[in-house]
Amino acid sequence: MLDPAFMMLCLVILAALVFDYINGFHDTANAIATCISTRALSVRAAITMAAVLNFAGAMISTKVATTIGKGIVDGSNVTQMVVLAGIIGAIVWNLITWYYGLPSSSSHAIIGGICGSVIAHAGVTVLKFAGLKKIVMSLIFSPILGTVVGFIAMLLLYRIFCSSSPSILNKNFRRLQVASAALMAFSHGTADAQKSMGVITLALVSYGTIKTFEVPWEVMVACAATMALGTAAGGWRIIKTVGRDFVKLQPVHGFCAETASAGVILAASAFGMPTSTTHVITSTIMGVGLSKRLSAVNWNVAKRILIAWVLTIPASGLMAYMTYQVMSPLLGK
Repeated sequence: MLDPAFMMLCLVILAALVFDYINGFHDTANAIATCISTRALSVRAAITMAAVLNFAGAMISTKVATTIGKGIVDGSNVTQMVVLAGIIGAIVWNLITWYYGLPSSSSHAIIGGICGSVIAHAGVTVLKFAGLKKIVMSLIFSPILGTVVGFIAMLLLYRIFCSSSPSILNKNFRRLQVASAALMAFSHGTADAQKSMGVITLALVSYGTIKTFEVPWEVMVACAATMALGTAAGGWRIIKTVGRDFVKLQPVHGFCAETASAGVILAASAFGMPTSTTHVITSTIMGVGLSKRLSAVNWNVAKRILIAWVLTIPASGLMAYMTYQVMSPLLGK
């Protein structure tokens, strides 16, 4: 007869990989939306490139995974049920926002989910508020930085190429945008696949498979490959919102937004700070749009995106809390 604790561990790992898969088509849509909307790449080419580079990016570091796995809650109070309920809460919220085409943050969702489930299990006191402060501050300031960097970078490009013909300029930047989209996809892998790595490693520590929080290479490969598969599935609803409805982009704008976003994400990942790819790319697109004029931004879409951002942590936390309350009597704590 199979060990119930081992079966629960398998459920947790499966749920984390499902989350990673959904993250692939949910958040990667944001990463490649600009190059698709400017026709720098076809949908199929952009998705294929993003899948390959997501895998590569996910394999280079585990600093963000360590922040997620160790910086949110006291590990001694984390059970398999806590992790499972947290992941389910994040998955449900991601699917809701995907259905409505809202580019919400998978980073926020998994953080909110884990917090909600651990509160249901052991109360608020087991949260590590110093670690949560670091995470929340990075998630708040990264879109602000993205907007500023996107705005300034676009103004610099305007200044440098002010005498160039718009048609020639966009023709040249359409080629450059392929490189910037590749960098953006790579940076997304460095940031987002690591969230699932952190959650799975947390579950392995809780079960006793490993004694210290160090991400095994098998977990790295599994999460990187799963995100790449999710990326290959695409995410057209969110691509349309970010790349077409929010700000009308030309190749020069897409290049600027992608390059600025990748720079912010890679810098944060190097310090183990879990930024949101969604927030950064959306904010840099807004910064690029603002460099043209206020009316270049579709403020109705911006309002919908902001509402999704604000609701993500409490909504996914509430769903995880309710999931824990329903599942724990059935499966055990």
